[in-house]
Amino acid sequence: MKYSVKILFFFMAMLFVPSLMIAQNNVVDEIVWVVGDEAILKSEVEEYRKEILMQNQRIEGDPYCFIPEQLAIRKLFLDQAKLDSIEVQESQVTRSLEYMINEYIASVGSVERLEEYWGKSMTAIREDLREQLREQQLIEGVQQKHFGSVQLTPSEIRKYYNSLPQDSLPFIPTTLEVQIITVEPEIPLEEIDRVKAQLRDYTEQITSGKNSMSTLAILHSEDQGSAMRGGELGFMNRSSLSPEFANVAFALNDPQRVSNVVETEYGFHIIQLIERRNDMGNFRHILLKPKAPKVSLDTAIIRLDSIRTGIMDKKITFDDAATYLSADKDTRNNRGIMVNNTPRSANAGTPRFALNELNQDIAKVAGEMKKGDVSTPFIMINDKGREVAAVIKITDRNEGHRANINNDYQIIKQMAENAKQQKLVDEWLQDKIRKTYVRIDPEWQGCEYKYKDWLK
Repeated sequence: MKYSVKILFFFMAMLFVPSLMIAQNNVVDEIVWVVGDEAILKSEVEEYRKEILMQNQRIEGDPYCFIPEQLAIRKLFLDQAKLDSIEVQESQVTRSLEYMINEYIASVGSVERLEEYWGKSMTAIREDLREQLREQQLIEGVQQKHFGSVQLTPSEIRKYYNSLPQDSLPFIPTTLEVQIITVEPEIPLEEIDRVKAQLRDYTEQITSGKNSMSTLAILHSEDQGSAMRGGELGFMNRSSLSPEFANVAFALNDPQRVSNVVETEYGFHIIQLIERRNDMGNFRHILLKPKAPKVSLDTAIIRLDSIRTGIMDKKITFDDAATYLSADKDTRNNRGIMVNNTPRSANAGTPRFALNELNQDIAKVAGEMKKGDVSTPFIMINDKGREVAAVIKITDRNEGHRANINNDYQIIKQMAENAKQQKLVDEWLQDKIRKTYVRIDPEWQGCEYKYKDWLK
């Protein structure tokens, strides 16, 4: 929670008491740091600690030393954001908030457990996280303005590389570049009818009051991400949903009603409106996926084996087979080349994959393959959760190694730029600290802080 109090109030208080105590929601809170005219409360430190634990982040050293310093740094950046008139994009804050809320709920299992963990209502959790995300966007704005234009020459990058001890260079895991061809097994009409009938039965149970949609989603939905939350997706805009789903979902206006059965590339759904906020909507759904019988999977394997034979006999290239014969619409316009979309991966946006970044069914096959190898056909679960037959080709393979400037120039370049940016940030913070009033409660002073001059 953020507190703004006139600086005179703090100065006067510090003259008479060693640490100011504030009554807040019938709980006595303690001011542990003061940075400029902003207080850091013990409760803020505890909230930050819980958030770090929720995100499975590591803290080196004493959290009650590390966390207050991080909060103090945050306040220095926010003060600079005011001076720089940095603006916040509320739509981006909202998207980030809903993503974070959904991740937290998935982590603990339910809204109720999340409320219990934080000791506050979902509304209060949203308000606090929204403020944190707004502040984070302001901080990123300051960082971009003051430190975002770092550019190094090739000679500076090489000098940085030569200054590094060899054992400090990152280990680059084995990476692969993969082409893929898939064939989708035929789903019998009887199986599709069965799934639709099952969803219509769920709709009848919901509208008659026999069962709630959330209960049925927990029990039966095949969307593993949302099933544990009673089918709730969290607030999303149209572009975050498949077009067929979005067209039906955003046409709903009565939370008591359930949509007709909707088909998407993931399977068949029924949808219920929870809440609308301008162009954002929160929906609940149940997903069922028609199952391909073994005979259809076998037929798909035979079809792919025939394609592979043509490739091996050089009657058709893998590129052409992927372009004209593959069912995978995400890769067939790119000659079957897979692109890494793993968030925060060093390989994101490139055709390079570490083994643990590949679909696990593909990784099992690709692990022992060499450059130029074409696999035999196999069954995999694609990113839509559907069974398909696949054959892959390894177009490149780089074995694991210590980063070097010849093979990993972009990684070394990013490391050098990050180091330069961090140096600029450190110098800026040291200067800012020297010019800012800081008071630390005596009981919180026995720490080795990263930055000097906190203790004046």
